[in-house]
Amino acid sequence: MLFVAHDLGVVRHVSDRVAVMYVGRIVETASTTALYARPLHPYTEALLAAVPKADPALRDQVTAPKGEIADPANPPPGCAFHPRCPYAVDRCRTELPALQEIAPAHWSACHRSAELSLRGVA
Repeated sequence: MLFVAHDLGVVRHVSDRVAVMYVGRIVETASTTALYARPLHPYTEALLAAVPKADPALRDQVTAPKGEIADPANPPPGCAFHPRCPYAVDRCRTELPALQEIAPAHWSACHRSAELSLRGVA
């Protein structure tokens, strides 16, 4: 069954595997457990940070990525998320990242996936 949603808080409870899309392109896919524990793409990290938490002590100061969402009909060169990404480097601005298996059955389309340590949720 395919379940499509914009709320990763809900997805966690109904899915075994998750594919995260940005501007019409899959940027990360993994088992639900792996994706929530250790995201590999900065957009996934931002989505997970935005999931509401019931316990006020666990709430982050959530800030949406700065900038405008790219136009899917006219995405910027390189990674479409680079204008909003706090980890972007020059390569991100010019080269479209391929979806690569970074860990077993955990794929990411980010040039820096192997070197970044992004925040997940418990």
